Parts: sequence; C-alpha cells; structure tokens
Amino acid sequence: MDMRRSRVIATALLLGLAGAAMPLVAVSWLSWHVALGKEHARLEEVAGLMLRRTERTFDDAKLALDSLSYPPMPPCSAQHIARMRVIAFNTPSVSEVGYFDGNVLRCTSWGDGVRTVNKAPIDYVTSQGLEVASHVRPQFGMGRQAMALYYHAYSVLIDPDRLIDILSDGSVSMSVSTRQGVIVDTGDAASAAARLLEPDAEGTGLTDSVVYATASDADFKAIASEPRTVLAKTMRDQQLLFLPIGALAALLIIGGVAWLSRRRLSPLGELKAAVRAREFVVHYQPIVALDSGLCVGAEALVRWRRPDGTMVRPDLFIPLAEQSGLIQPITDQVIERVVDEMGALLRMDRNIHIAVNLSAADIETGRVLDVIATSLTGSEILASQISLEATERGFMDIDAAQETLTKARARGHAVSIDDFGTGYSSLQYLEGLPVDCLKIDKSFIDTIGRNTVKSPVTGHIIDLAKTLGLSTVAEGVETQEQVEYLRGHGVDFAQGWYFAKALPPAEFLSYCRKSRTSRFGASSGAGAAIVAA
Repeated sequence: MDMRRSRVIATALLLGLAGAAMPLVAVSWLSWHVALGKEHARLEEVAGLMLRRTERTFDDAKLALDSLSYPPMPPCSAQHIARMRVIAFNTPSVSEVGYFDGNVLRCTSWGDGVRTVNKAPIDYVTSQGLEVASHVRPQFGMGRQAMALYYHAYSVLIDPDRLIDILSDGSVSMSVSTRQGVIVDTGDAASAAARLLEPDAEGTGLTDSVVYATASDADFKAIASEPRTVLAKTMRDQQLLFLPIGALAALLIIGGVAWLSRRRLSPLGELKAAVRAREFVVHYQPIVALDSGLCVGAEALVRWRRPDGTMVRPDLFIPLAEQSGLIQPITDQVIERVVDEMGALLRMDRNIHIAVNLSAADIETGRVLDVIATSLTGSEILASQISLEATERGFMDIDAAQETLTKARARGHAVSIDDFGTGYSSLQYLEGLPVDCLKIDKSFIDTIGRNTVKSPVTGHIIDLAKTLGLSTVAEGVETQEQVEYLRGHGVDFAQGWYFAKALPPAEFLSYCRKSRTSRFGASSGAGAAIVAA
C-alpha cells in the first residue's frame, strides 16, 4: 500500500470520525439553544404576568387613595373611619387604610385606638406620585411585613405577595424590583434569587446558577428565574427529539466520506491525484542509427512514479488516461520535462531529436501543437528536434489527423507512424498522410529468424516504406540477429533492449555521450556538449 493510499485511508478515518461527531455535537448545541429558548420564553411569560399584576395592584391602590379625599370628613371621626373601612374592604389589594396627621398615624380602617406610629422611611416614589415604604410592620395583622403606599394624608398597606400571586411552575422563583434596583422583598427565596442578578439585568439571560427573564415598565421590573438544573432536564428532552436526526446526518456524512474515499482509491481517482501532484516522469529509450551505431535521439516514454518510489506500468494507466481525457495533461507534463531535462543537449547538438507520443485526442484536436510551441518559446530548441509519433488509433478521424499532421510538419516537426501494422491504417490513408517515418512494431521484429505467419510481413513493411520514401525505425530490437537482418534490409534506425532500456534522464545523457564520443572521439563537439549537459 503506497503513501497516498495510506493518506486517503487515514483521512477517511478522520473525516468519518469527524462526520460522526459533528452531528452529535450539533444536536447537543441545538438542544441547548432550543431548551434555553423554551425556558426563556416560559420565564418571559411569567415575568409579564407578574408585571401586569404589580401594575394592577398599584393602580387599585392609587384609585383607593384618590377616593379617600372626597368628600371631606372630620379626621378620625366614626364616619371617616367607616369610609376608610369600606374602601379597604372593596379594594382586594389593600389590607389596611391609615390617616396621618403630618408624619404621625392618627387612625386606621381598624379604628382610632392606635399607638403612636410614625410614617415609615420612603424607599422610592412611583411615577404616579405614590411614596412607597417597602418594609412596614402594621399595627394589626400579627406583625406580617407589608408595603405602605403614601399619598397626601393617607396610606394603604399592601401584602407584597400579591405582586407575585400568579400560577406558575413550582421551580420558578418570582420577584419584583423598582427601576432603581430596590427589591420588593416577599420574604422568600425569590427575593434572594433576584439579588443574585446584576441590577441592570434586562430581557433574558443566564448566570452560573439561574436562568432568568425580566419584564419592565416605567416603575417596576418583574423577574422570573429558575435553577440551571431545570434547563438541563429540558435540554435532555430536546436531545431525545433531535438525536434521530443527528444519527441520520452522521450516517449520511460517513456514507459520503466512504463514497469519496472509494473514488479517491479507485484507479481513476488515483490517476487524477497523480496528475495534480505531477507524479509523471520521463524515461528516454535511445534511438540508434543502424549504419553507424550512433545515438541520434530517444523516444520519450512516460512513467508514473508514486511518492513511495514504486513505478506503475504504462499499460496499466495509459488506457485509463486515454478513456478519461487525462492523457492530455499527462502529455503536457511530458513535453515540459523533455524541454527541461533535454534542453542543454538539444541546444548543443542540433542532430539530436526527442520523439514525443501523441494521443488520439491530441491528433484529433491539434491542441498539443500550441502546447509544444509555448514550451519551446525561449528555449532555443528547434521544432525539428521534437518529432511527433502518432499511433494508428489516432487516424480514426482521418481528416482531422491529416490537418493536425500537416500543421505539425509546417511548424518543422517530423512525424512518425508508431506501431505500424497493428492499427487501422490502410495503404490509401498512408499515401495521403503527411508523415516522414514508419516505426515497425515489435511484434513484427520478433518474427525475424522464426518461421511464423508474420515473418514475411516484416520485409514487406520495409519495402513499403522505401517505396513511399519514408525512413524506418525498428522497435523492440533485442538480438544481434535482428540487428543484422534490419541493417541488411536497409532499415535506418532501431531501438530496443539490445541497445538500451528506457533510461532516466541522467542515464540517457551518459549513454548518448558514450555513444557519440566512441564514434567521434572524446574531443568531438557532440561529446563535449553531452558532458556539459
């Protein structure tokens, strides 16, 4: 297993784990926010009810106080006390009415036999002009704490619990404060909870211990709160609702990751990744002149070298590249490497050429000619030093092939038909195609010296090329017998393991240098150029 496959699998595992975790995290996050929203909405409703109850209580008290002044009566007379008693009885929020002479209580709705009681210190004044003393111990009522509301010479006592006397969940704490932050103490945990909040707390919020919501008017702020433990229970309920959706999303993400990983690990996916990573290298198989033994150039053969150094055989990826359209970017990379790796050699020795194979798509569209021209710009490499080899599969659209090859020759490129005799060409097409050379396929070279059905064909191909005035290159030459046969039949060039395998750039340059120095001597210009390269 190569490094890329290992990376893909490792990435898939990480993405799979993340894909499984993310929906669950999202479920928790969503459950938390939905639960918090529900609790805030519930508490806002309770706070709104409290605020309206407080407003109604103070409005009733103000109405009662206004009605005490008319008609005027002798203070603390039987008729006056009776009137205070009627108003206290008819006003549900009022438990007692009192009359003050200055700051001293003179009589109440209970009668005039009162001990001396002074007016309580005022905590705040409402927008209606009511003076409020939050903590008053009434003369009657068994000492239960009350709120005193003063207006002119009269006062009324209110039970603070009436401000929060609404139906609610037992977990909700309710309290009321003034806009100045004075808490109306109801004597229970609700007032204590309210004191935990910041004085400027408004709207909804969350502290370390409670969830709260407020409702406000010009005078008061109603506060509803509950412990955070209640929020945790609501969150668990929401998680049970969202968990199936989260599980389904996790399965979909994991399935998507698996699908993408399979695509990445498929041959086509790996080939695409190799094209993006520019993993293709070029090996050069020397082409030798049979009459002199001189290396005259090489065929550039693409190789796929994985990051771990292993090689993928061309017969395993070239057909897939041609089917998928990836052969064109691969060809582009081959051209770039040829110019970069062989540039010095080609500039020093104009007799050397490198042959580049064209795909059927390149022959049909002709796009590769512009790619080559762009790559050669500024390189000082002659177009004639880059020859083009087209297999017979590229001639299925003969008109397009003829147009592309004509343009190639017009730009200075020599054109060869590769693997001649194994494809679709016919004599009629061969005569009409603008080509310079026939490359005799290895399958015909292998018949030399053997009595096979194909044996006579090799000689006929050589004769055909001569008749058409084309040069010839024998492919796959492996034996001395084949060399002698080909030389005897006037074949111009040969390549194959008899001379050298396809070589990496440095090894080809070394081979070419040795070939040319042994032929011309160490002082020859060609040999010196190759050494410099």
